Amino acid sequence: MARIIPLSEGSFTVDATKKFIPFDAGKDTMQQRNHGSLLVEIQPFLVITDRDYILLDTGLGFRNADGVLQLHQHLIDHGVNPMEVTKVLMSHLHKDHSGGVSTLDPVTHQRSLTFPQATYYVNKQEMAYAIEQDGKSYHAEDVALLQQRDNVVFIDGNGVIDDYIHYELTGGHCPYHQVFLIDDGEDKVFFGGDVAPQISQMKSRFIAKYDYDGKRSMELRQQFLERGTAEGWNFLYYHDTKFPYGKF
Repeated sequence: MARIIPLSEGSFTVDATKKFIPFDAGKDTMQQRNHGSLLVEIQPFLVITDRDYILLDTGLGFRNADGVLQLHQHLIDHGVNPMEVTKVLMSHLHKDHSGGVSTLDPVTHQRSLTFPQATYYVNKQEMAYAIEQDGKSYHAEDVALLQQRDNVVFIDGNGVIDDYIHYELTGGHCPYHQVFLIDDGEDKVFFGGDVAPQISQMKSRFIAKYDYDGKRSMELRQQFLERGTAEGWNFLYYHDTKFPYGKF
């Protein structure tokens, strides 16, 4: 039976500048933020199966007050050594999903992959696009190392990893966005990345202006909702501030 662990880095507001500003619901209000700001959680997930420790996206890559990567600390707090992670599945490489792909050592200033024992799975066209589009949404410095390491598998289109992790190229949010369905024979865990980022979007015919193709994303959400409801998927919501995962 799969175990799901949300690894939230916290709530943030983001506006047209693509800057992620921490948001504390106890003292901050949306009225204080720029017009058009969105409130989002930044929430990678660990899914533990009897075969793997699977990390789904890598967050912003922020460090805590002690200088420890938040993602590493969250794993440790849940009794998981970060070196135990076997697979890192990337939905896409926008900076709020890929900031934790690599880390810069504060002493040596050398950059290394955050999970050196894991195999990273990245869409090969998304990799090229992220480097080409370096700027507001993409931060090439965080992900460029993927092109230089041999524990990275560049995937294309739709397919299956190790006979039980299905990936599907969706587009929608960005041109080469992909989603994952982990099916270990007992549970089906679906990670829709930014095509299915919040439960509220699953329940409405919402077209996001910030999507590359908002209409396609909306249509995909309807399709995934129908499939997932019929098959009992556990949906993982990367940007939901209140409901990290669950079934319909």
